[in-house]
Amino acid sequence: MNSLSALNVKIYADGADKAGMLDLYRNPLIQGMTTNPTLMKKAGITDYEAFAKDVLETVKSKPISFEVFADDFKEMRRQALRIREWQENVYVKIPVMNPAGESSVDLISDLSKQGVKLNVTAILTERQIEQVAAALEPSVPSVVSVFAGRIADTGRDPMPVMRVAHEILSSHPKAELLWASVREVYNIFQAEEARVHIVTVPHDILHKAISMCGKDLNALSLDTVQMFDRDAKAAGFTLATGSQELAEMVAAAMRCAA
Repeated sequence: MNSLSALNVKIYADGADKAGMLDLYRNPLIQGMTTNPTLMKKAGITDYEAFAKDVLETVKSKPISFEVFADDFKEMRRQALRIREWQENVYVKIPVMNPAGESSVDLISDLSKQGVKLNVTAILTERQIEQVAAALEPSVPSVVSVFAGRIADTGRDPMPVMRVAHEILSSHPKAELLWASVREVYNIFQAEEARVHIVTVPHDILHKAISMCGKDLNALSLDTVQMFDRDAKAAGFTLATGSQELAEMVAAAMRCAA
């Protein structure tokens, strides 16, 4: 039976819904939190810093990552140093490149040397993993987020990339490999198979995993059929009697009369 509590991979909740974040933070299955500007925009957040500090009033004992949002490296650096000051458990998310497609490796190296705990994000290639690993300060905690789900979106198997990433980071004892962009519950178990340290999971998939992992498949089959039945009745679906059915009904009636 699949069990979330039996996994070695650490499960992080990925979202920007404050109520959902705080609810999952209290769940012992959840060992950390992540968010990003896109999730915040979808959640209607307009004041980035105010939202972050509000969440941090509660989220104190588990790691949480907040991302910089800038076009140029000078501003990304300024934001990173400011975010770093918010709380000890905060990791600063730095994208592997800026919006112009320029590598963030020099910035990553600079910040890591200053002791900033980084979560390097939006990584998809082995080359990027190699460059990031070379830029990180081995003595400073860090997270390397490989977007396995986005790799899979292109029709490629992400498992080989994740295994290579694991090998590349094996010489960095304080660097953790993170499986990002989870699309379905099964991805959590793929992350476990790939021996990554962390898998970050959207709130809706987390709730599905918590409620369904290990569920008996026969029971799930019955639940599915009952759902179809409820919905068909609620919609008031009917099918008109066909000519063949009508003829059979008449014949049956005549047999009964005889």
